[in-house]
Parts: sequence; structure tokens; C-alpha cells
Amino acid sequence: MGSSKEQVVCNLRSARKAKGLSQSELAERVGVKRQAICDMETGRYVPNTAAALRMAKELGCKVEDLFAMDESGNEELVTFVEKTGAGKSRVSVARVRERLIAYPLDGKWLFSDGFQAADGLLTPDCSHVQLFHKSEHLEKKVLLLGCDPAFGILGAHASRWAADARVQCRFASSHLALERLATGYAHIAGTHLHNPSSVQSNAALAQKVLSGSKAMIVAFSFFEEGLMVAPGNPRQIRTVADLAKEGLGFANREPGAAVRILFDERLAQAGLTRESIRGYDKMVSNHVQCAQMVAFNMADAAMGLRAVASAYGLDFVPIEAVRCDLVIPCEFQDLPAVKILLDVLQTRSLRDEISSLPGYESACTGNVIGYV
Repeated sequence: MGSSKEQVVCNLRSARKAKGLSQSELAERVGVKRQAICDMETGRYVPNTAAALRMAKELGCKVEDLFAMDESGNEELVTFVEKTGAGKSRVSVARVRERLIAYPLDGKWLFSDGFQAADGLLTPDCSHVQLFHKSEHLEKKVLLLGCDPAFGILGAHASRWAADARVQCRFASSHLALERLATGYAHIAGTHLHNPSSVQSNAALAQKVLSGSKAMIVAFSFFEEGLMVAPGNPRQIRTVADLAKEGLGFANREPGAAVRILFDERLAQAGLTRESIRGYDKMVSNHVQCAQMVAFNMADAAMGLRAVASAYGLDFVPIEAVRCDLVIPCEFQDLPAVKILLDVLQTRSLRDEISSLPGYESACTGNVIGYV
């Protein structure tokens, strides 16, 4: 037995206790001193090959179940998106076209239902990531950017379908999701532009942004968009034009958001300008923040989804029903997690859960809309 400078993870203690053996009993069976077992379990020594094989045999397991190299902590070159400043930032990581892409988990991404577990820590110069797990863990993970709140449900169903597959969902407006997909910062983009005519707006935008890269467009959900207003609609808001009434406050979404595009179109149809709406330039970055602005009496109305309004106990004025599509580059269709995602889109359980959300409908879910 000798010392080692290698980083070794020792699971001997848990394996020994599972067999109901004391250190002395295991030492006697293996032919070493009790102190040797203690030193192994505290990480001061690793055994030689013969001793490791004898222990594995006594404990009914493999040597690698007892001793394994700790490959976490290795630093790898990374492309950091949405830089937030210096320091070791917690990041989520995905491998896209052999390149590691990292997104921050701090700032506005800090909470969902709690702290999100990170894949690693970004180095202070933002050039490398110190992974918390083996890099192979990323091979069965795909990154989906978009702003449909039901994407989290899709990710959960994919994990149930195959425990080692992971669909990580991160919020981004329809335009931003497609732009980052084109740049190689994601595997899939979600977009839910409304169709003002016979044109398929999602497909048209994808074709424009992807600049000739071949991609499949698959329907994910159908949902209602409109104005989220206070319970009981005390300001009697019925249309976009009503927002021009004196004293009404509005919370808007950022340029590129699908609901912002819909709002601007309806505003123009009503013959109104942005200056007519108090709060037009008061922007928030997602559906939930819009709902919170109304729920906390910081705005009288905001654009959003019926399901989000319902979750916050708000009333809702419907404007348009839109389809949310997934844009998947053809080169990614053979990735294990993408295959699983496409299978899950065909399941009754996913469709039933989507349909249970207020204002959602799932008859289109999984339909191939076309290719661009």
C-alpha cells in the first residue's frame, strides 16, 4: 500500500457498512490492518491492486465501485454567453457542435422554484469552466431556448422517458432564441409568432435567421395570448385601444418578444402610437414578470399568456391564439436527447398535461410543420 497524489473518490465506507462489517472485520478478511482500512476510508491512502481486488470480492462489488478517479474540477475551454462580470460564476453548460456553451445562473436566473444546480464554475477570466461532473455527462443533454412556460413540462417528461437524457430549458424571446440557435449557442429554439396572414411566421423567421441552415419545425403547443389585468378587471380593459385611457399604466416586453410584436400590430390597427400608452417603454423580460407587475399593482395591464395570468389570480383579455413551434437543425436530429424529445412529443401523457393548462391546447403537439 502506498500514498497517491491522484484524486480518488473512495466509497469503501458505505460499501462496508452496507454489508454490516466493521473496519476490523473487513481488515481481517482482506488480510490488512484495521488502520489501513481507516486510512483508505479517510482518503489518506489508496490500496494496491491485490488489496483492492480482495476487498471488492468480500463486499460483492467491482473495484471501480469502491475506488474511482475524481474527474470533476477539470477546467475546459468554454464560450460564455450573457457575461455578467468577473468572478467565479455558477453556470449551466451544454456541448453544441463540439463547443462548450455556458450560461450564467446568477442575477435574474437565480431562482425558479429554488436555486438551480450548476454544471460548473466559470473561471474569473470567463475563458474556462470547472465542471462538477465528467464532461461525458453533457453528451446526452440538449439546450432548448424559448419562452413557452410549458417547456419545463417537456423537459420533465423527457427525463422520465429516459433518466440519462436531459432537456435543459432556458428563457429567451422568440427572436433571441433563433439568433442564438443560428450562432451555435443552443440545440433547439422555441418561437411563437402569430400569423397575420397565410404566412407561417415561425417558419419565415426561422428561415431568415438561420440563413439557409436546414432545420425541422415541430409544433409544441397552442395557447392564448392577451392582456393580463387585475382580478375583476376594475379598469374595464377590453381591447388594446383601452390602454390609451388616461391614468392607465402598462408593462411591456422587450423588442423581439412575440407578445411585443403582437401588441405593436394591434396598437397600429387601433390607430395609436407608442406615445399613447403610458408605460410602453417600461419593459420586463418574461411572462412571469409581466404578471407580477399587474399582481403587485405596478401596472394595470401587461401582455402575456392566459395560463400565467391564471397562475397569479389575474383576469385575462384574449387577443390571439398562437402556436409555439420547436426549430431543430437537421444536424442535431440524431442526438440521443433530441430523439427522446421527438418521441416524448408523441405521448398522450405530455399532451394531456399541456392541455390541462388554462388556455393551452395540444392537438398539434408533435406535428411536423415543415422544413426550412
